[in-house]
Amino acid sequence: MLDLAASQRLFDPDSLKANVIALRVDVRENSVEQATHKHRKGQLVLAERGSVTCHIERGLWMVPPDCGVWIPGGMEHSNRVSVNGRISLLFVEPGAARLPEQCCTLSISPLLRELVVYLAAQPQDYSENGPTGRVACVLLEQLVTMPEEELYLPMPTNSRLTKIAKELIKDPSNRNTVGEWARQVAMSERTLARLAIAETGMTFGRWRRQLHIILALQKLSAGQPVQRVAELLGYDSVSAFITMFRNALGKTPGSYMRKPDH
Repeated sequence: MLDLAASQRLFDPDSLKANVIALRVDVRENSVEQATHKHRKGQLVLAERGSVTCHIERGLWMVPPDCGVWIPGGMEHSNRVSVNGRISLLFVEPGAARLPEQCCTLSISPLLRELVVYLAAQPQDYSENGPTGRVACVLLEQLVTMPEEELYLPMPTNSRLTKIAKELIKDPSNRNTVGEWARQVAMSERTLARLAIAETGMTFGRWRRQLHIILALQKLSAGQPVQRVAELLGYDSVSAFITMFRNALGKTPGSYMRKPDH
């Protein structure tokens, strides 16, 4: 099993002819981020342990346990894995299956997860007509049926909005209002509100809530208790944080982190 740095340095998925290739990657004591890169094959990033955040040009995608991020071929990206995380990478040749043309987070069934783990343990030069090739076909059939999850954070390109976004990512407990942020970046509250929607497709408040969801899942996946996560995100009480989380994802943090099989 390779570590994240070695996987990027030593492994080129585009050099292999198989339509589907899997690889397991370990991160030991320190969180690691790959350099930005791209490849012809599309990539599915699965979190087996810990969490992964995928950085794409215009946004961040979160990969908590039981989910995966699909990155179409040819799209520049980097992956950050939490401390002591383990991920599986699945590479799919363009045209091998009807997969999304845009990045998205997918809910991953236990069957699909086991198929990926199995494929990662097989020789990568397998025959498509042999047993491993048939498993790969079943894997693709399962992959195209996986439902999408709303675990995406669009990033603005406007310089003043980018400044606000970076400050909120650095200190998510900051509770400045839209008006207070507008004054800090020398624009009117109405202009800031309009720009937020134009740049991210969300109101400022909705965007900040989505940031909190992404960060909460990172911290919960790393084993931090709900009370500590609520404090780090600036909530006055645990119940207020749980209410926000349930409104966004339909489940409490505890229920979401132990999703039932589907």
